Amino acid sequence: GCNPLAETGRSKLQNQRAVLNQQILRAVRMRAGAENLLRATTNNKVREQVLLELSFVNSDLQILKEELEGLNISVEVYQNAEETFSIPLVPLGLKETKEVDFTLPLKDFILEHYSEDSSEYEDEIADLMDLRQACRTPSRDEAGIEMLISYFLQLGYVENRFFPPTRHMGVLFTWYDSFTGVPVCQQNLLLEKASVLFNIGALYTQIGTRCNRQTQAGLENAVDAFQKAAGVLSYLKETFTHTPSYDMSPAMLNVLVKMMLAQARECVFEQIGLSGIRNEFFTLVKMTQEVAKVGEVYTLVNTAMNQEPVKENIPYSWSKLAQIKSDHYKALAHYFIATILCDHELQPGDDEDQQEKALSQLYDYTPDGLVVLAVLKDKVQRKQLGKAHLRSAIVYHEEALRVCGLCKKLRNIDVLQEVLTAAHKRSLLKYAQQETEDDFLSLIQAPDILPKTEHKIETIAPQFSKVKVKDFFHKLGPLTVFSAKQRWTAPRTICLHHKAGELGFSLKGGSPVQIYCLDPVCSAASAGLKEGDYIVSVRGMDCKWLGVNEVLEKLKGVREQPMEIEVISCQDTAASLHSKSATYSVGMQKTYSLICLVMDEDKIDQTKKAPLKLPFLSWGTKNRQKAASTLCLPSAVAGSSQIKKKLSPFTLLNTESSLY
Repeated sequence: GCNPLAETGRSKLQNQRAVLNQQILRAVRMRAGAENLLRATTNNKVREQVLLELSFVNSDLQILKEELEGLNISVEVYQNAEETFSIPLVPLGLKETKEVDFTLPLKDFILEHYSEDSSEYEDEIADLMDLRQACRTPSRDEAGIEMLISYFLQLGYVENRFFPPTRHMGVLFTWYDSFTGVPVCQQNLLLEKASVLFNIGALYTQIGTRCNRQTQAGLENAVDAFQKAAGVLSYLKETFTHTPSYDMSPAMLNVLVKMMLAQARECVFEQIGLSGIRNEFFTLVKMTQEVAKVGEVYTLVNTAMNQEPVKENIPYSWSKLAQIKSDHYKALAHYFIATILCDHELQPGDDEDQQEKALSQLYDYTPDGLVVLAVLKDKVQRKQLGKAHLRSAIVYHEEALRVCGLCKKLRNIDVLQEVLTAAHKRSLLKYAQQETEDDFLSLIQAPDILPKTEHKIETIAPQFSKVKVKDFFHKLGPLTVFSAKQRWTAPRTICLHHKAGELGFSLKGGSPVQIYCLDPVCSAASAGLKEGDYIVSVRGMDCKWLGVNEVLEKLKGVREQPMEIEVISCQDTAASLHSKSATYSVGMQKTYSLICLVMDEDKIDQTKKAPLKLPFLSWGTKNRQKAASTLCLPSAVAGSSQIKKKLSPFTLLNTESSLY
């Protein structure tokens, strides 16, 4: 990871975000306490004081929200350092988190569940914590992406090793909402995985905005980065549902995916016009359709941003920027088609049919009394229709400038003002060149332009398999056998004696090997060996990862003298969800809220049966049957129970067997 104390523009923004998150947390706690007091008291004087305090807290929260919005729209910090004359792109800020200490919970679990000396795994636990700490400040490049993906994949191993479905581990994960700053705290590792995925997508957006948009390679990288960001966010939306955080809700993620694809589309248009736009009929037709497509996708983004419940949480300046871009690119489409009509008269050698076909594709309909071929041939009609498009372009440019002037945050972005003003002046100049005294005789309304593109923009799914990760806790044994879902007895020492050339059992499976076809009257069975036991060590040497042939080689020495082996047995456990849940979720009115769901078992009336509390981000039974990658909130139906089918670890073993 990057140096967290580095004085870069991006690190300063993240540090400011962390400070704001703490201030918002304090204000939210004050609000929650005041609301509880208001509900509890009946004294009118106290109620008046509490209401006054609530008004101050709400005002403070609104101010903090505006400051956080200012950080989210500080797009100039993330742009390329080179001088550019392009509208800024919007990146996502990284979610902030608190430090997590895995040491005691994991060491206790290793000792309790795996019956191993937990002190031997201190380095592995330290590596895991170091990796998590580094992921809080990833570098803004592919190395940073690879590190975040490595931690995400490592969490998969940790979840299977140490987080059983029957109880909580006591590790509290805290992540702050990227838009509201409200913390979400859970003992569920899936919150950690979902938040890391969000940061992977956010880092891709920062990489995309950093690309040099003045070069072909830079624009290609920007398009690729935004498509990958959309793919990660889409994967997050489809895989983790019912997340207790606004920024990771399905509705918000849907808007963010659309915004990233729109920015990729914008970069494609810039890529087409990078070498210059020739003032040629068919080139301008193509550019008109492409830029109209950009305006259309930004219109859809702006519409999505103004829908409930996203409208209350999306930064106001983001929705206004989407509206500005929609108007700006629509204006450019009208300007291009006006240039076609005003600068390109039909010449004797031109192909009338091709030009008529190309121009017809730009319109869904034509104004009354106008025919496309007639417009191409008639100089007056061409000029009238061209000026109508110029008027529409000027109207859209003026609307974009007006909206930009109304938004305080956008008004301070100099390059945005320069781009909008330059485009507006160009349209005004073009219109002035076409102006004549008889303009009042023609007031044709310019028709809408049909968008069309030859470049496909779609999400790129994350390729986690390209990042190779080694399980930190590899020494515990094969994950198919040694996982948190399966319980084992403590290792038992069995002394093997050679008798009549046989040991009285066979071995089967991969790693570790399993006792098979045990003779119940043999000496090993008398010493406590059971059918289905797993051999974990021979003569004090660990053999969890050894196959049948390797273990047989080690057992050959039993012919000369007795040999000690260690075995473990699987225990059947009834799966039941732990009743204690420590969850901080967000349900505050409009923008901010804090719901603390903490159950203290000691305070529950013993005569009452406490209902089972299911944590957020739990595996859904139906979705588990369909796809193991789908997460949803489990639904509790009265009078029904979820039946979990247990898989015996023996079913995962190979059929290979050998008799010693």
